Amino acid sequence: MLVMSLIAAFAATAAHAANGPEIDAKRLSQDVKVLSSDEFEGRGPNTAGEVKTVAYLIEQFKAAGLQPGGDLVKGKRAWTQDVPLGRFEIKGPVKLTVSDGKTVQELKQGDDLAVRAAMNGAKLVDFKNAPLVFVGYGVTAPERKWDDFKGQDLKGKLAVVLINDPDFETGEGDFGGKAMTYYGRWTYKYEEMARRGALGTIIVHETAPASYGWNTVKNSNTNVMYDIVRKKPSEAHAPMEAWIQRDLAVDLFKRGGLDFEALKKQAQTRDFKPAELKGVTLSANYAVDAQVITSKNVVARMVGAKKPNETVIYSGHWDHLGIGLPDAKGDKIYNGAIDNGTGIAALLELARAYGKAPAPARSVVFLAVTAEEKGLLGSEYYSANPVYPLATTVGVINMDALSPTGPTRNFTISGSAKLDLLDQLIAKAKQYNLAYTPDPLPEAGHFFRSDHFPFAKRGVPAISYGSGNDLVDGGLDAGRKAEEAYTTNNYHQPSDEWSADWSFTGMQHDLGMLYSLGRDLAESKDWPNWSKDAEFRAARDASAAKRK
Repeated sequence: MLVMSLIAAFAATAAHAANGPEIDAKRLSQDVKVLSSDEFEGRGPNTAGEVKTVAYLIEQFKAAGLQPGGDLVKGKRAWTQDVPLGRFEIKGPVKLTVSDGKTVQELKQGDDLAVRAAMNGAKLVDFKNAPLVFVGYGVTAPERKWDDFKGQDLKGKLAVVLINDPDFETGEGDFGGKAMTYYGRWTYKYEEMARRGALGTIIVHETAPASYGWNTVKNSNTNVMYDIVRKKPSEAHAPMEAWIQRDLAVDLFKRGGLDFEALKKQAQTRDFKPAELKGVTLSANYAVDAQVITSKNVVARMVGAKKPNETVIYSGHWDHLGIGLPDAKGDKIYNGAIDNGTGIAALLELARAYGKAPAPARSVVFLAVTAEEKGLLGSEYYSANPVYPLATTVGVINMDALSPTGPTRNFTISGSAKLDLLDQLIAKAKQYNLAYTPDPLPEAGHFFRSDHFPFAKRGVPAISYGSGNDLVDGGLDAGRKAEEAYTTNNYHQPSDEWSADWSFTGMQHDLGMLYSLGRDLAESKDWPNWSKDAEFRAARDASAAKRK
């Protein structure tokens, strides 16, 4: 009876909290069901699934009573913002062999290595007997007096690198302990090796420091790749970018006269020096189809009644992985129900709530971005080419992979940023019986993995909201088990599908709070900022004159 009473109390809070609108759990469920249906083909950019998704979002935003807020076309706003992207796909077989001078071993794409389509503009990746060099964590951090390369020339060589930071295993050191810095992200590793002229980068997969299993790596990297259109793509991408199974890497190190575990420990110190896997070489041959396509961000807007040029943004990514490699059951459609059908359903439901209310003083934008799964590309493009100036963007509330189950006693955000916007959210949450729980896995680098980040690095106060794990019905134990089960069994896999068992009452409750937070921002004259010691404070302060 106590659990039922608590759930009833949370439901009442959602319906009747100050400024709280009517949030409909059934509509949330229906939106996720539609967007993650097989008909939408996994919502891959530049596919029939994108066309259906964009049409559905526009239809729902129109019905909510909002206005188009995208590109200016002949003096009028469109519902979308064009996002030009490079599209890269491996065509035909991927031939991979490794030699230790005695034997030649064939490697299998997806099982041994997960090789990405080249994004440097090459139509063919073809090399023979390239040497492998272990470069530790692959970090160059002058401000930390850290250099993993020690003058090593990587031209014509494949750099083998560890995922995450040197501090990950010990939990202490120059990289903030367990919390991942940008140096720990795979994107940084690829970029740094390209800057150094490497033939390729091979990241050793280990589940704990990566924060996900091999299936996620396989499904995310053997698919069609996208990137923003670059003038000099070879400066950002080496010809080969790949991940390797840990056990295979350990074996190759041994065949090259090296001890993987001993070298990994050395790599956690400043004294580490690169080590060549003597006699071990890799050969590769695969063709790449490279072209430029145009995807779409969907932009809906409620124009502010008094300060229309000041903007509050709610965001979420509409895309998922599309159609890819089949799972054990032969399912090729990566439906993306939780990731991120839930965030888009939340965006639509918030739009409906605003559409039923009077316009606030400031404008509110509902931004559904493309190609998050390909590296936050839709939000990166919007941030680099904002429809509404970033200097007068009050803040960004992003929603990604929310829990579709019951209510919780807590909430979190991606990463451990310090900013006024979080303080305001924490204060608002108290009115909704929610306590703030800092990101339980800062080592996973979630701060760099969601669509608020392109805004944040340009100074805009931005957070990515995360559902709590202390379930009203089941507590922390049940919440943690549910998170682990999703990460292991469904994340970036075809099994991320809608379920009729999902109640959506947790989202229903939390969205009442996020509506109220955004509404407060939109009615306010204040400009939230980052803490004085935050790395994004300087970028925000640089545009302070435009907010007077």
